[in-house]
Amino acid sequence: MPDGPGLELLRGEIEVDASGAVLATSFEKERAVLIVDAARVLDVLAWLRDTPGQGYRFLSSLHVADYLPAEPRFGVHYELLNRDRVERLRVKAMLPSESPEIDSAVDLFPTANFQEREAYDFFGVVFRGHPELTRILLPEDYVGWPQRRDFPVGGEPVTFTYSEKRYG
Repeated sequence: MPDGPGLELLRGEIEVDASGAVLATSFEKERAVLIVDAARVLDVLAWLRDTPGQGYRFLSSLHVADYLPAEPRFGVHYELLNRDRVERLRVKAMLPSESPEIDSAVDLFPTANFQEREAYDFFGVVFRGHPELTRILLPEDYVGWPQRRDFPVGGEPVTFTYSEKRYG
């Protein structure tokens, strides 16, 4: 992975083609992170994938973190992998509490398909342009986003196969 100075050099290279897209960088605990403008995340992801010498062609993980009470509240994390150099790079975009939306990366990275659906299912983050943004693990009629920090915990019995007779 790029080290701290290498991350700043990478930011400078991206700035040439996508001015203003990278807002900041972070290098902590051996993890290189590009913090990008949510409106320009696809520009940065495409640049990292397609620019000669970069080669971050594999999206190994896409996940969301809830930073409540901070605002912007949600962080969408894209873990990219350059398999030739065995390097990881995280791209992070922050979204507000109200109407958290970001463009879908499915056209750039097909592996984003189910991962974006899972992020929608648990956090309510809408991925604009996703081919089928529906719940993937919870029932379609489920109300709420259970991985959000303000989601109530407990209080209602949940019916599973083993407890169906008790609660059903």
